[in-house]
Amino acid sequence: MTRPGFVLEVDDRTPPLVVHEGLGFRLEDFPLGTRVIYPPESLPGVADVEGAVREALLHPVDSDPLPERLFAGMRLTIAFDDLSLPLPTMRRPDIRQRVIEQVLTMAAEAGVDDVEIIAANALHRRMTPAELEHIVGERVFRSFHPQGRLYNFDAEDRDALSHLGTTELGEDVEISRRAAESDLLVYVNVNLVAMDGGHKSVGIGLASYRSLRHHHNAHTMVHSRSFMDHERSAMHQSAWRIGRVIKDTVPVFQVETTLNNDVFPRPYEFLMKREWEWSVRDQASMLAVRRGLALAPQRMRHRLFHDLRAPYGLTGIAAGEVEAVHEQTLARVHRQQLVEVQGVSDVLVMGVPYLGPYNVNSSMNPVLATCMGLGYYFNSYRGHPVVRRGGAVILYHPLDEGFHQLHHPSYVDFYEEVLAETTDPAEIGEKYEQQFAEDPWYRHLYRTSHAYHGVHPFYMWYWAAHAMDHVGDVIWVGGDRRAAARLGFRAASTLADALEMASGTVGTSPSITYLHNPPHLLADVRV
Repeated sequence: MTRPGFVLEVDDRTPPLVVHEGLGFRLEDFPLGTRVIYPPESLPGVADVEGAVREALLHPVDSDPLPERLFAGMRLTIAFDDLSLPLPTMRRPDIRQRVIEQVLTMAAEAGVDDVEIIAANALHRRMTPAELEHIVGERVFRSFHPQGRLYNFDAEDRDALSHLGTTELGEDVEISRRAAESDLLVYVNVNLVAMDGGHKSVGIGLASYRSLRHHHNAHTMVHSRSFMDHERSAMHQSAWRIGRVIKDTVPVFQVETTLNNDVFPRPYEFLMKREWEWSVRDQASMLAVRRGLALAPQRMRHRLFHDLRAPYGLTGIAAGEVEAVHEQTLARVHRQQLVEVQGVSDVLVMGVPYLGPYNVNSSMNPVLATCMGLGYYFNSYRGHPVVRRGGAVILYHPLDEGFHQLHHPSYVDFYEEVLAETTDPAEIGEKYEQQFAEDPWYRHLYRTSHAYHGVHPFYMWYWAAHAMDHVGDVIWVGGDRRAAARLGFRAASTLADALEMASGTVGTSPSITYLHNPPHLLADVRV
């Protein structure tokens, strides 16, 4: 039986703890009394994955079995989450491949021959053929991609979009025309964290900027408390309103999968263990990895990490009606990730690893590091932030990986021009968002190359809006000082220096909590 997550209080017997910092990690000595929130151990994976997929498709929730919804002459569309999930990339075969293959088998048996498969990348970059093939598998790729029936969604192709109406609050609902006009849309999801899935799948993954702008904005993000608790997230409330308009128009068969915490393969397994339980082999692996990273040039370190393929196990799968399916999904995510935490701290410490949803096979630039730390990790809570209002956040990341010219062209201008004038999310959105969103060159790169949409860096900055509104100080340990200043934050060389810098905000003897992830955890904070 796997052990649940727990909260450790650092004492004089606690060894140095792993803290991720970009393309590496350090062993940090935390002050006595620091709370350390550890994720639960990995749940066992489903032994018969193919059988679990088949069972979900044949016995869905609040829906007829998938074979009964398939018929000759119909138009079937299959959409799937893009490479932003899971993190790290899953070892072959990807769970989406296994689901899609069984859906296609059932469709063939029903005589369905009008099938298209769409990567639901919204305003994310187009995936390369190799990236598509990794997710869907060689057989599906070979059968559909050369004929143009497996492709990336293009949110800027006006002829390929369909406006389905507006919500009761006037939010536009505009999605892929192919999906909207299908006799059945099968959406294949990977729920890595509680934020994923539900009406967020179709309503965001296959949506245009006209639709996304209603919830991907500073005001909505500030009022999302947190992204991992959809009932208290203004973003999710908007997505749910949009999703219910889609539900009334488009027949959707949702397939949601959940994964365990088997994030790191050999020789990195020690990163998933509690430090005082490291075996001699774990300690040797840790020393070897640290020595290798210290000697390797940055390009090699980048390749070492980004070539990792996680040996995730499937913890469950459900299919059928979107909201009923998602209820089961959330229960499974919580079983794997939820950790009960009593009270809040003056200081929250988090390490930002090498990978986030938007730098897969790419680089973690300072804007993305901010999004990862103050957006995703800060919001890894339910109930209340781990840090008190007006407290301090201390993050570990060098902030020096540069901007990927192919993937993140609009980020460069956002960083050099927009952030040079203001870091206020609301002001940024009001003054600059439309200009970047409608820029013809950024549109061209998004549509024809592998660039994120021109508006994407704005969205990443908005992700951090709730944290920036909540805390009084943000300090980056090991961060480039110029980059930190451009972001509106400060940098320190060590944790001790960061705590001294934050003393004006939190005093000289603050309470401290360290969020020890990855693997993923969700702090269930009781105040």
